[in-house]
Amino acid sequence: MPRSLEGIRVIDLSHVLAAPTTTMILADLGAEVIHVEPPHGDDAREFGPFAGATDKNLSGYFISLNRNKKGIVLNLKHQKAKDILIEMIRKSDIVIENFRPTTMKKMGLHWEDLKKINPRIIYCSICGFGHDSLPEYAERPSYDMVAQAYSGLMSITGPEGGPPCRVGSSVGDIISGMQATIGILAALRYREKTGRGQHVDISMIDSLFSTLENAVARFTLKGEIPGPLGGIHPSITPFQGYKTKDGSHIIAAIGTDALFVRFAKVIGKAELLEEERFKTNPARTKNRKALNEILDPIMAAKTTEEWEAIFEKEGLPYSPINNLKQICEDPHIAYRKMLVEIDQPRVGKMRIANSPIRMTETPGEVYAPAPLLGQHTDEVLKALLGYSDETIAQLKKEGIINNSY
Repeated sequence: MPRSLEGIRVIDLSHVLAAPTTTMILADLGAEVIHVEPPHGDDAREFGPFAGATDKNLSGYFISLNRNKKGIVLNLKHQKAKDILIEMIRKSDIVIENFRPTTMKKMGLHWEDLKKINPRIIYCSICGFGHDSLPEYAERPSYDMVAQAYSGLMSITGPEGGPPCRVGSSVGDIISGMQATIGILAALRYREKTGRGQHVDISMIDSLFSTLENAVARFTLKGEIPGPLGGIHPSITPFQGYKTKDGSHIIAAIGTDALFVRFAKVIGKAELLEEERFKTNPARTKNRKALNEILDPIMAAKTTEEWEAIFEKEGLPYSPINNLKQICEDPHIAYRKMLVEIDQPRVGKMRIANSPIRMTETPGEVYAPAPLLGQHTDEVLKALLGYSDETIAQLKKEGIINNSY
């Protein structure tokens, strides 16, 4: 069965996480993604965990992000390598990178350059503050931690009254990668109608700021500067985790007054419904501390499993707080096939997260392992550019290309 993006070719100049997330999604949906790496490889190849020794081809971090892609090595310090890249771009649909804005300009490979080479090209850049930014911000280096801090996300993350905390996964990179994917797909649709490519300019700061929803509204409407609340929702109560008898935790997400009526009855505290301070959600939120002084010992009197059975029977929204062992062994994760096994060269069988994109005709899927460093260099130059074995051998001799694996 054809995949959604079959026939779309992507030149992937990315490294580590933000843009590789984008190209991973595009590859999962069937695009031909050619990951162009320098001779030393994508920096992500140096990040653990490793399957065995710290060989650049054994990084589980790199493998999980680069499945379904082809990999070539070009030494872009040489003009001949740039010429090869430009030849590839002429025959491609999308270019994506996540360097500082001036990096591509210095190489003569920025949007203004590439649209002259291929007017249909969609050029996507991801960086901390965006290519169109205040001059003093343009060259600031940015990592996920920087984006989480600058965007305001860290200021509302962490235990109540405690110091700001980083979200447990690199959401600054990942959400930016997802936003870039949306922009690219929209640009492809626009190109269908007009024949013109465009620049998709993604800022990690913008991407995270756009997710702050309630916190932004609390400031713009009320002048309130929100702080971290741990597992507590700022405007819905009770909507948080509670410690249970066995030392684990369960989330009770009681999002409406009608749900609170059922919740109060099922925990044996129907009398709470007669108290003005708990009758409505705004009242419960205002009196959260007093309510939790009542709820904490009640929730601690039963195990998480016991509360799960009770909440399930009553149709109340709940969840155990799973650790990674629990979620990786969860029957629903297995049913949804969210962990898939791949046969990774040099590693053997290993499991990675599957694409979450489910569609009846063309779902996202993992159909190929991550490339070894430079694995497809010869194949791509022959198939895409028509290079002969002799030409390829000469380019290797000159250090223009490489097969480092």
